Amino acid sequence: MNSDDEKKIRHAYKAKSWNEIKTHDSWSVFKVMSEFVEGFDKLGRIGPCVAIFGSARTHPSHENYRLTEEIAYLLTKKGFGIITGGGPGIMEAGNKGAHFAGGKSVGLNIELPFEQKSNPFIDPDKFIEFDHFFVRKVMFMRYSQGYIVLPGGFGTMDELFEAITLVQTQKLVKFPIVLVKTAFWSGLVNWIKETMVTEKNIDKADLDIFTMVDTAEEAVNIIDDFYKKYALKPNF
Repeated sequence: MNSDDEKKIRHAYKAKSWNEIKTHDSWSVFKVMSEFVEGFDKLGRIGPCVAIFGSARTHPSHENYRLTEEIAYLLTKKGFGIITGGGPGIMEAGNKGAHFAGGKSVGLNIELPFEQKSNPFIDPDKFIEFDHFFVRKVMFMRYSQGYIVLPGGFGTMDELFEAITLVQTQKLVKFPIVLVKTAFWSGLVNWIKETMVTEKNIDKADLDIFTMVDTAEEAVNIIDDFYKKYALKPNF
């Protein structure tokens, strides 16, 4: 840790009076409201999209980057818009596939101390930057018709389990959640089956909330077939 990092930590943990805390919280409400208003306004005009998640650290030469680009391209050609976290790695690949397919390419960026910076493949009028993760999550949940989840880290897991939980508790209308790359996800899924289900922390039926696949075609077909089943069209 360098001296600049130490200064930031000391500043962050500087003791505040109770009045200062209350004043800060009161003003924060307006910032949160402004982010919700901007998000609802822009995304309400864009319409629902398929969200793509995965690691910001995935290099463009990695097979997962190319796979994501293909998935986004094929989904866009079927009429779906693509929405990502707006950053590099898997997010960039998703926006890139949508961009070169001539479809809607949406980016919901978040200000972070590392990794995150917006990628160049987002439509200029479909870019939103957030300070608060929870506001950004609401936008993903409200305007996504499906989740495609590539290998990633803690942030990817957070988005995945948020969606699973909301579907499980019926706080969100069921939609397709697709985990891409069985080799990456199978260890986690096996643990869920062998531990969580066995100990009755979840029902066996909860495993049907998500599906694992390995190819772009499989991922796209799950999304496409789900909406054909209900006679719905992309961006209905």
